[in-house]
Amino acid sequence: MPVSIVVGGQFGSEGKGKVSLELARRARRSNIPTTVVRVGGPNSGHTGYDKSGKKFALRQLPAGCIDRDVDVVFPAGSYIDVDLLLAEVSELDFPRSRITISHHARVITQEHKDWEHNGDLIQSIGSTGAGVGAAVMAAVARRSKNFELTSLEAQDSASLQRFLGNSTDVLRKKLDNSHRVIIEGTQGFGLSLLDGGYWPKATSRSTTAAAALAETGLSPLDVDDVTLVIRSFPIRVAGDSGPLPNEVSWDYVSSLTGRRAAEIQEYTTVTKKLRRVGKFDPALVRAAIAANRPNRIVMNHLDYIGGEGGWGTKLRADFIKLVEEEIDQSIDWWGVGPLQCIDQPSENAV
Repeated sequence: MPVSIVVGGQFGSEGKGKVSLELARRARRSNIPTTVVRVGGPNSGHTGYDKSGKKFALRQLPAGCIDRDVDVVFPAGSYIDVDLLLAEVSELDFPRSRITISHHARVITQEHKDWEHNGDLIQSIGSTGAGVGAAVMAAVARRSKNFELTSLEAQDSASLQRFLGNSTDVLRKKLDNSHRVIIEGTQGFGLSLLDGGYWPKATSRSTTAAAALAETGLSPLDVDDVTLVIRSFPIRVAGDSGPLPNEVSWDYVSSLTGRRAAEIQEYTTVTKKLRRVGKFDPALVRAAIAANRPNRIVMNHLDYIGGEGGWGTKLRADFIKLVEEEIDQSIDWWGVGPLQCIDQPSENAV
């Protein structure tokens, strides 16, 4: 089986983890062996619910592994906080034998976290201070004598020895043995370092499907499925994190849901700060579509349009129709609430 890539089309927190988990579940229901790959690092959180309804907010493990019936690979393009990874493996009780980490994945150290905190990145760009950007810079510096940060590979960590393997070889063998490989990207297109358009209020990596694939060590010829995840009301993190077109208040959003603002306000997984929220911005999503060329678009947080009632409320259907006209592409999956993600309902459901 070939490769699926899941990426965000706005400023992150679009629900990529839920979608990755849904893709994994659909593959497993068809008895297709599945491997989930997490690129990037723990500067963003992916949330999903297991089959018993228990919530997991994961920063290092991919959310697509929450059901514990898939393999997990961290390729060379991963940045790993060792203590965090081991804590999440323990919390999820994930089988250690099903995890492979590239020898060349990078390790985030306390030095990297301290550098970001001391550099005022948390206040100046809304960084989570997780050390990913510093770890990226340290790797690119290649032990230059005039750069203060050091870089460690996974093979340098005693705690990761049991997980080490050649990630490209492992993934190639899985593909040869009819696995579906799901690459779980991080953050969103508007935060992309190279092409999001908001530098320096950006993350430390490119966040497109092509960039995620490059970090995985597989060929473009392996990919047959790209999912772009968006949300009805895009968000950015708190503080001076960069422009958010058509920014509104959570009170405004609550007026469309019939629920109190306190019930729907969102907080960042890592820093626990109240997110900023804005009206849907078609220009950003059109740019994300152009860069990623998705064959599937998922819109989450549709409960913000008409509440948590039936899938086919007219208000929600009208909103989707308008969005589809503005981005010139259909919305293929609908997400209402944190659990549900379904194929677009038929017109007679409205």
